[in-house]
Amino acid sequence: MQPKSASIQECPVGRAVETVGEWWSILILRDAFQGATKFDDFSQSLGIAPNILSRRLAHLTESGMFVRRRYNERPPRYEYVLTDKARDFFPVVATLLAWGNKHLAPKGEAILLANRHDRRPFNPVVVDAADMQPITLTNAVIIAGPRASRVMRKRLTSLKAMNPAVAPAGD
Repeated sequence: MQPKSASIQECPVGRAVETVGEWWSILILRDAFQGATKFDDFSQSLGIAPNILSRRLAHLTESGMFVRRRYNERPPRYEYVLTDKARDFFPVVATLLAWGNKHLAPKGEAILLANRHDRRPFNPVVVDAADMQPITLTNAVIIAGPRASRVMRKRLTSLKAMNPAVAPAGD
């Protein structure tokens, strides 16, 4: 794990990266969203070294992304069940998939995310729940929340691109 600075720990992005930012973790969660639950499922799909997989699964369990549940007594075997916290991460993976297809698939998409009922491909975008408008770099700004420290408030006012007093990026 990386050292924890106060500004990173106060930032929700910093805390999220602390939880799932290691690339194996995101791939493990991707596989869990696709139905993998057992150590061998993840190992076979990812080709990851057992010691690394053990550490990643332990970290994801400790951070509340999985609940470990015994499915065999002798020998003891466990499965990793997604929590609500992990299921809330699914839109992040969906957005990564869409971004990867748009920018990293020059010969075309190998995998699409589709509607379960009619198999129509989705085109994921992040929208504001209040007005369903896309959230973009042009219309978004970072502001201090009610629990922001004095240091964080000062940092946020110094950010040029995210400062409400400065014209949005691209204008």
